[in-house]
Amino acid sequence: MTTTAATRALDPAHLRALPKVALHDHLDGGLRPRTLSELAAAVDHRLPADSPAALADWFFDAANSGSLERYLETFDHTVAAMQTEEALHRVAYEFVLDQADDGVVYAEARWAPEQHLQRGLTLDRAVRAVGRGLSDGMAASRRDGHPIIVRQLVTAMRHADRGLEIAELAARHEDDLVAGFDIAGAEAGFPPSRQLEAFRYLEQRGIPYTIHAGEAVGPESVREAVEVCHADRIGHGVRIIEDIDLAGAVPVLGETATMVRDRAIPLEVCPSSNLQTGVAARMADHPVDALHRLGFEVTISCDNRLVSRTTLSREYALLVDTFGWTLGDIRATVDRGVRAAFVDADTKDRIAEHVEMTWPR
Repeated sequence: MTTTAATRALDPAHLRALPKVALHDHLDGGLRPRTLSELAAAVDHRLPADSPAALADWFFDAANSGSLERYLETFDHTVAAMQTEEALHRVAYEFVLDQADDGVVYAEARWAPEQHLQRGLTLDRAVRAVGRGLSDGMAASRRDGHPIIVRQLVTAMRHADRGLEIAELAARHEDDLVAGFDIAGAEAGFPPSRQLEAFRYLEQRGIPYTIHAGEAVGPESVREAVEVCHADRIGHGVRIIEDIDLAGAVPVLGETATMVRDRAIPLEVCPSSNLQTGVAARMADHPVDALHRLGFEVTISCDNRLVSRTTLSREYALLVDTFGWTLGDIRATVDRGVRAAFVDADTKDRIAEHVEMTWPR
């Protein structure tokens, strides 16, 4: 690649065109503001702002508290608007279109069905509605010339006691594009092992799962997720940096950090979101670059596109601007994302081939 081609590939428009992988994106955190306004009006849910533009501003501002707990409060509004099959289908459908429009070629939409039962839906009907939305979105994207593969991750809320029930739900719905399982919600006070029965059930059936850890709680949360719960991936995981001594000329990894790196446990890093929840005060202080340089299996995602007012292309642009990431750095995280995807080997090969064929030369 010539210098000119490499430089152009890092411009915003070209970052958007790069084939990308989004492993950590919450369905209820990525609604279009206009869609949220319309869905909320349909169920008489009062929103904190009247217009879509003002609503987008409110979500972004409300999430910038530096607290994961405050950050999570914004979802009271999105979840309230997603209580019908029609609403879930629409949000899932638009999830696919918006990801494809941003150059994403593989995405996983995670969400907690147990939060969407307020108006009579059952867990199974809710999962089927999202599956139909994702399937219809993929078909529409292909017609528009933006091929994309999308799956859903069924999530259990870590403060509740429904982990096994939700794991069983995931196992029932492979035909509805369910590819795996997750636990989410407030991390402090709700360790991963609280849902150990669910993880053992999934392990026995070969269903992959990721665990939010190392976002609001330090390396001990990551260690428990990996050693005790046998997580296939870690959601966020960035506070593993607290187990690394960067003061000397050569970084020294602690026991937990060494384990995570040596086992090549994928980390689903969401830079902008991490700033909002207090992992770092500014992007220059975010550990993502250090972890990437130290050989951790770093992948890049958005977490919540509405709440962080971002896209995956914008996340990469921030890394380019802040840390001088090159096209090679971006490709490394995309390739890791492909390897970590919760799909079968043949599907991974198809995604990898697409990335290779469409990557700038």
